[in-house]
Amino acid sequence: HVQLVESGGGSVQAGGSLRLSCAASGRNFRIDCMGWFRQAPGKQREAVAALAVRERNIYYRDSVKDRFTISISQDNDKSTLYLQMNSLKPEDTGIYFCAVNEASACGSWKYDFVYDYWGRGTQVTVS
Repeated sequence: HVQLVESGGGSVQAGGSLRLSCAASGRNFRIDCMGWFRQAPGKQREAVAALAVRERNIYYRDSVKDRFTISISQDNDKSTLYLQMNSLKPEDTGIYFCAVNEASACGSWKYDFVYDYWGRGTQVTVS
């Protein structure tokens, strides 16, 4: 079982930056793909970015390319996923979730149903 805990959300003005973190821990788990999703009020959850852990392939939705950077650090049995968000816009507002896929290397990274574990989310508000 994998536990995911997000942090780093907050309120910023447009043009500002935030760095989100997602700490993944647990026993005997395998991570093939880690992703960030977000959900704005009244809207469906959407994929923001993903990282294939072994291949180090990276994926972004078009609206965040050149503004957001996904990265990962790994130490023994703990992995931490990051999302550096620059030049934030009001439309970036939402709850940001991290997710883990144990069995495929981000081939279907945009689809939330392929992820096995989810964090509870962290709020990002851009005004």
